[in-house]
Amino acid sequence: MANKLLATVDIGSHSCILLIAAFEEAPVKSENPRSETDSTKTSSWSVATGSMGILVPKLQKVEICRLGEDIYDSGRISEERIADLCRIMTKFRMDLHALGVELKAAAMTEAMRRAENQEEVLDAVEKALWLRPRIITGEEEAALTYRSVKEWHGEGIVTIDIGGGSTENSNGATGFSIPVGALKMFKAMGPIPGPEYKKFVKETFKEISFKGMTKKPVYLIGGTGTALAMVFKNLSQFDYKAIEGLEMSLSDLEAVTTRISNLSKELRAMLPGLENGRSDVIICGLFWLRSLLEKLRVETFRISTAGLRFGLLYEEDTTSLRTK
Repeated sequence: MANKLLATVDIGSHSCILLIAAFEEAPVKSENPRSETDSTKTSSWSVATGSMGILVPKLQKVEICRLGEDIYDSGRISEERIADLCRIMTKFRMDLHALGVELKAAAMTEAMRRAENQEEVLDAVEKALWLRPRIITGEEEAALTYRSVKEWHGEGIVTIDIGGGSTENSNGATGFSIPVGALKMFKAMGPIPGPEYKKFVKETFKEISFKGMTKKPVYLIGGTGTALAMVFKNLSQFDYKAIEGLEMSLSDLEAVTTRISNLSKELRAMLPGLENGRSDVIICGLFWLRSLLEKLRVETFRISTAGLRFGLLYEEDTTSLRTK
C-alpha cells in the first residue's frame, strides 16, 4: 500500500474535489513552527502516525458544480446541472486514466441527500466516472472528516466542516450534521447576511447540543476554511503545507470578514481562493463560522486542508486491512 497512488472524489453541494494521494511512512512537519510571539501566525502541525502510515496529497483538483442551487430552487438536480457534473466527472476520470491511478471511492453529500431524483443523478455520474458514488449520511460525513484530521493532528479535537449545503461537527465520539452551508445561506440571504441572520442563528441552534465539544481545539475544514486562510495569508495559490494547521483568532476572522465585505463583487472575485463562484458565498460562510465558534466557546481555531476525500481513503484502507 505504501506510496501507491490512490484517488477519491468528493461531490459536494458547491464543488467537486478529486484527490490523488499516497500513504507514506515519514511524518511531515512544518519547518517554521509558530511561536507564541510570532504575529504572522505561520502554520505548525505534526502528523499522528498509524499502522497505515501518513496520507499525503499528491494532486487535488476542485471544480465548481453548485448542485445545491437546484435543490433549494426545485428539490431536483436539473438536466443542465447533471450534464455539467458529468463533464467534471469525465475530466476527473481521464486525469486518473492518464496517470494510472485507481479510483477507490466517490461520495455525494447534502445536495444528493435531499435530491428527489437521486437515482437519475447516480446513473449519470456512474457512466461518466466508471464508478457509482454512494450518498453518505451527515453522520458518516462528520465521522470521515474527523478521521482525516485526527490522523494528522491527533485526538482531543473538534472538527467543523462548512460545506455548501451542510455543516458537519465531530469530536470523535459523537458527530452530527446541520443542514446549513455557505451556498444555502447565500441563496436565502444574498452575499452578505442582514438583520435576519440573528433570528436565523437562534432558530438553527435551538435544538442543537454541543455537549462534549466546547472549549476544545477546533479545526475548520472545507472550502470556507481554505479560502479564509488564503486571504488571511495573501497566498497567490493553494499550498496545503502553508495552510495546514494555521492558527487564527476570532479577531483575525473578524478582520478578514470586514475586508472581504467592504470589497465590490468584482474585486472580491479577484482575491486568491475566491475564484469560480466562491466569492459569492464566502461571507455567508464566515458569518456562520463565527456563530459556530461562539457556541463552541473558543477564541482561536486552526485550518485543516483534510476532509471527506481523505477520510474515504482511510475508510477504504481500514476495510482492506480487515479483509486480509
